[in-house]
Order: sequence, then structure tokens, then C-alpha cells
Amino acid sequence: MAVHNNNPIEHPLFSKNRNRRNKVQDTHITLAHGSGGKAMRDLIDDIFVNTFDNPILSQLEDQASFNLASLMQQGDRLAFTTDSYVVDPLFFPGGNIGELAVNGTVNDLAVSGAKPLYLSCSVILEEGLAVDTLRQVAESMQAAAKKAGVQIITGDTKVVHRGAADKLFINTTGIGVIPPGVNISAQNIQPGDAIILNGEIGNHGTAILIARGELALETNIESDCQPLN
Repeated sequence: MAVHNNNPIEHPLFSKNRNRRNKVQDTHITLAHGSGGKAMRDLIDDIFVNTFDNPILSQLEDQASFNLASLMQQGDRLAFTTDSYVVDPLFFPGGNIGELAVNGTVNDLAVSGAKPLYLSCSVILEEGLAVDTLRQVAESMQAAAKKAGVQIITGDTKVVHRGAADKLFINTTGIGVIPPGVNISAQNIQPGDAIILNGEIGNHGTAILIARGELALETNIESDCQPLN
């Protein structure tokens, strides 16, 4: 595990006593943005808290709390998933790493028949990443979350030395509710069942390879990164 700025203390992404009027003054990520001081608070407030703003997040606690009774009205089981995203390049035809993180986690919940509700967002930032790039990714995540009908309610941020990561890594964890009587599972597949495809297989992978310059093709293929719930 990389420790940012040689400081082993964990710093929550969304913690108490934020001055949400603060703006990031730096153009690129520095180790100071992971040190727990003013630079880190400004980065979190400006890029994440203001962008992901919602009633649960606005409590600014070290954890997100939500009402169980309201969840039980929507289903009788919780679905829980997590995934990490390290795609290169960060931006590709049809999307970017932020949209991919939100949609990927939403879809991992949706395949169980769950209604996705809440996401966490943890980011590992490489020293030198452009702040505008991070802002664009965060805004894309919020747009994707809104489209999918979910809220990003908690998270964490770390900064590592230049060369210790590839610009930006994102981990998202999702919670959803499975309605009564719904039991969708790969374990239930039987011989003779039909497989329904909602798009062309391979578009996302092809779009990434083209963006990397690994395929000598001229094409308008885009990633099919979308929330399927």
C-alpha cells in the first residue's frame, strides 16, 4: 500500500468542518493535496463535496448513514459490490474513467435485479495530475450517477508520489436493494435458456485499444459504457 507524503494517517474524503467556499489554487496535484492540511481540504471541498452534493453527503461525517426503514420498503435484501478502475487512457471515445467507475458498479448491482441506490468513491491521485482533469472526471461521475438514479455519499482520497500510480485510480462500492421475489443469479442458468445481448460485444475494449493507439484503424467505435439498471 502506498503511503502519501510519508504520512500513515488515514484522511477521509468527506470529513467534518469543511469550508465549501474554498477553491483549489493549484493547477496540478501535489503531495500537499494528500497531507491532511488546507490544500487537501480545498481539493476535497471544491472537486468532490461540491460536485457530489446530496443530503446524505452534506452531513460531512466520516461515514454515510441512511435510513433502513426506507430501504426495507423497497426490498428484502441488500446487494453490495465493489470494483477498482485503472483504465488507460483516462478519456476514451464514449466515456472516461469516472463514468466507467459509476456505471460499472451500478451494473454489478443491476445484474442481480437490485435497485442501485448509493455509491462510495475512493481515488488515488498521482502527483502531477492536472486538477482540471480530476474536476472533469468528478463531474462526469456525478452526471453518470444522476442518470443512473444513485447518489455518491462517501469516499476517500490519497495522493502518491509521481510514478507510483498511473495518473488516477478509482474504487467505487455500491449498495442496492433487491425487491421481494427477485432471484436473478448465474447459479440459476439452465440448459436451453436464452441469452439476450443489448449491444455489440467488444465495443468498450475496442474503443480503449484505439484510444491507446494499439489498433491501426480509423473507426468511430465508442465505448458502450452505460447504466443498465
